[in-house]
Order: sequence, then structure tokens, then C-alpha cells
Amino acid sequence: MDSEKYIGLDVHQATISVAVMDSTGKVVMESILETKASTILEFFAGLRGTLSVTCEEGTWAAWLYDVLKPHVDKLVVCNPRKNALLKDGNKSDQSDARKLAELLRLNNLKSVYHGETGVRMLRELARSYLNLVKDQTRVMNRLKAMYRSWAIPCAGRDVYYTRHRAEWLGKIREAGVRRRAEHLYQQLDMLQHLRQQARRELLAESRKHPITAKLRQIPSLGPIRVALAVALIQTPASFPHQATAVGLQRTGVGNPHQRGTLLHQWPTATLQEAGLHSRPEQGP
Repeated sequence: MDSEKYIGLDVHQATISVAVMDSTGKVVMESILETKASTILEFFAGLRGTLSVTCEEGTWAAWLYDVLKPHVDKLVVCNPRKNALLKDGNKSDQSDARKLAELLRLNNLKSVYHGETGVRMLRELARSYLNLVKDQTRVMNRLKAMYRSWAIPCAGRDVYYTRHRAEWLGKIREAGVRRRAEHLYQQLDMLQHLRQQARRELLAESRKHPITAKLRQIPSLGPIRVALAVALIQTPASFPHQATAVGLQRTGVGNPHQRGTLLHQWPTATLQEAGLHSRPEQGP
């Protein structure tokens, strides 16, 4: 007999713990599946009724969302930090799956947006760009740390520039240390090239989204910050609701100073995650 089924998935690299609960809260099925699309779809093909599924946001969430979305009636990717019930009682993969199913049945989950794939390309390009920025900063820090460890003052940014490189390498007397510095400079050059390429691709993709032109009207927001905001904070479907919350529903109304002030009402953690809560844009 067809009925409502609430399915909790506790996802790991190799396996997925599954708990299936009916509308009365009774666990009718439990299983452990291989983290593989064909195995997951085969399991869901054997289920009947209205299928509501939930899993926690994590490394596998986007992939699992794409796999399951066409085959279930409701799919909720939930915020693990908001699931207080998961902290209670015994901790195990199977019990976590049961608790997720129960929270889904009670409609007590805080969802994380996984909607249209229209912004996914931009989101992946933004993550790639931010990763390259972090990698480049890490190499720069290592370079300065190496000079300082040999009591060579290296304040400022000249130590990074190609035109001053021979001069700085000449200050290192130890051949092994000099060779290490050369390797770091090679890494820096490669990351700089990759970062510029990622920047161009990110900006080109961001221009495909109409909201980009509106956000560019806000003072102090350059093209990179706008692209990151669209990719990591906003989505085309969710922007109107989020804009209302921060007073940006009508970006064309009000003077530029007011629009810039409203931007700073966004949570600091969110701005930092998107690279918006920092100094004005400049190359590392």
C-alpha cells in the first residue's frame, strides 16, 4: 500500500546509512548502501509511496542532490549545525539516519539551499578562485618566513616582484636555502597565472547573471566582490527574499551611500566567507 515515507541519509565516503520511517514515526526499513549512484537509485526504485528524503550539508550533498532530485517527491539538504536532536542519545550512523528521518517527519529541519543549477558554474568558479587566492597567500607567507628565519628583513611587497627577485635571492648565502626560495618563487608565478585565469573565467560567468549589474551600483563593490556575492551568498531564486532582509530589495532606489551602508548590515561571517569583508580588491 502506498504511503508517506520519510527517509534519513547519513552520508559518508564509502557508505550511506539509510532509515525509512512511515507517517506514524515507525522505522520500517534500515539499510547501509554503497556511496554510488547506481546503488542508491536501485534502493529508491524499490520504495513505494510519497518519498521525502533528507541528508546533511557536506562534501557529498550537491552530488547526492543531483542524483536523487528527479526520483523523490521532496528532498531537503539540512544544516547540520541546526540539528540539535542529533546531539542527544547514542551516537552512530544508523541512529543519526533515524533522527534525520524523524526531524524530516516533524518538519523540524533547517534547509540549505540547493536549487537551480544556473548558479552552480559560477559557484564552482568562485570556489576555485578563492582556493587559488589562499594557496598564493600561503606561498607568499612561506617565502617571507624563510627570509626572516635567516635574519633578512623583508617588510613590504618588493620581495614578491619579479624585477627584484635576483636582488633578493642574492641576499641568501646558503645554496640550499636559495634553491628553496627559487622553488617558492616558481610556485608563486604558477599560482599567479592560474589565479588570473580563474579571475577572468569568474568575471565572464558572473556577467551572465542579471543581479550582477544591480550589485555593481553599490559603492566599494568591485567586479570580483560582486561575483563572489552572487556565487556564495545569493542565488537568482533566493535573492528577493534575502535582499528584503538586508534592505536591498530595490537596489536602484536610494543614494549610493545608503546602499553601501546596507551592505555592511550583512553578517560578518557571511561576508568573510565570500571574501567581501576585507580590504579593497588588489592582487596578492
